[in-house]
Amino acid sequence: MNPLLQVRALGQQIWLDNLSRALLDSGELARLIADDGIAGVTTNPAIFQKAIAGGGDYEDDLARLRQQPLTAEARYVQLAIPDVQRACDLLRPLHERSHGEAGYVSLEVSPALAHDAKGTVAAGKRLHAEVGRPNLLIKVPGTPAGLLAVEHLIGDGININVTLLFSLAHVDATANAYLRGLERLRAAGGEPRRVMSVASLFLSRVDTLLDARLAAMGGEAPALRGQAALALARLAYRAWRARFHGPAFAPLRAVGARPQYLLWASTGTKNPAYGDLLYVESLIGPETITTLPDATLAALRDHGRVADTLAREADAGAASTLFTRLAALGIDLDKIGEDLQADGLAQFARAFASLLEQTAA
Repeated sequence: MNPLLQVRALGQQIWLDNLSRALLDSGELARLIADDGIAGVTTNPAIFQKAIAGGGDYEDDLARLRQQPLTAEARYVQLAIPDVQRACDLLRPLHERSHGEAGYVSLEVSPALAHDAKGTVAAGKRLHAEVGRPNLLIKVPGTPAGLLAVEHLIGDGININVTLLFSLAHVDATANAYLRGLERLRAAGGEPRRVMSVASLFLSRVDTLLDARLAAMGGEAPALRGQAALALARLAYRAWRARFHGPAFAPLRAVGARPQYLLWASTGTKNPAYGDLLYVESLIGPETITTLPDATLAALRDHGRVADTLAREADAGAASTLFTRLAALGIDLDKIGEDLQADGLAQFARAFASLLEQTAA
């Protein structure tokens, strides 16, 4: 059996971390959905920058848009929205069959708004209206301002992907923002059952940063390399189950509200010494989502070993022990999370600036 379909049978959705016009025009995305069970698509400024720079698929549309009195950002949005709409339409049958559990496409607000809650709310509402598809997720970074915007957008019934999360503190704050948003929505007479949200926890970047610090410490520290990201995911999942399958969420669940699902992001292995599926095979479990770049998707299809590996209590216990050992070494994982989020925002801002250079007159 196709390993990708085996993963889906265990209750985990696989989303493609890529979108381009070539992927749509060639029929490749439709094939991935039909044959491999791809259940969603994620995008970000870097993905669109690469797509627009990589070939002639956008040249005619860009030439036409340059004749109009639009900003560079408005031109980018006009290029991206048709691709997002087409991807949403390809996934719409799955979205309907699953009653809104799957079949989503993510589109990110401008990175320039990461610390602007009001601007993020306005941008999220605008993109939601312009795309006009029920299976769109507006992607918002999990900064303090971003989470304030998440609360308001969820309260308006808009689906949200909270991105650039790197710590247990980030995941906890994101879940709290989602719950506050659901309560706003319910108080306003809205229907919580119509809202979808995911919390995107980035993995490989955690090990990349922490491994370098552990290597420099000497002693027992280097032996702990390559373990922190998986431990982070397992502890986040344990906390997620306690929160969303516990009594506190029961009243919202009773009116049809969904949990805010954990999504594993940054799943491509950065260190060649590690297996190419390190962040995939070790974190397969129900009610979760994994986003895979093209190379990782191909590797899973080719030689993936599939089993329900996420919820084992022994692994969660080992993860807790690892976090205790890291703390004893003076490593502040919440501080590392803040550093990684700031770096991720800077990377997306650079990609966005490059993208706007391409769409400028």
